[in-house]
Amino acid sequence: MEILLSNNQNQHPVDEAQFLSQIGQILEKLEETECELSLLLTDDAEIRQLNKTYRHLDKATDVLSFPQDEDAVNESGDTLLGDVAISVETAAQQAEDHHLSFNEELILLAIHGILHLLGYDHERSPQEARIMQDKTQEVFESLFPGRRPSGTSNF
Repeated sequence: MEILLSNNQNQHPVDEAQFLSQIGQILEKLEETECELSLLLTDDAEIRQLNKTYRHLDKATDVLSFPQDEDAVNESGDTLLGDVAISVETAAQQAEDHHLSFNEELILLAIHGILHLLGYDHERSPQEARIMQDKTQEVFESLFPGRRPSGTSNF
């Protein structure tokens, strides 16, 4: 398992070692241990530009996922899952609304993004949304026993 992290923001301190460890735990829980994942921690301005460029939506968002081709592998033969971009700025704002710590919100968004890379899609149908929500909560609770997002969260 290889996890590549780029932290392109300096507004909110992130414990990168802890974050990477938790991402590893997420991948283990999802039984995706022979893979490569790229993560970008950024601000609203950069994620807005990514959203505009790739989704034609001129607005900031919390998380974006960019899956690789199904058969893509790295030089070690590990599956290339793709890239997940998280707006740390939006995560900090949403954490309070979701009754989570900043770190918990980052992990929640990472889980959501990773599930998209694995083919889950809440926008396909209400049934798919429920499946993705259940899987998100299962993985989240494996890292934070007894904790659940609430408030305005739809995860």
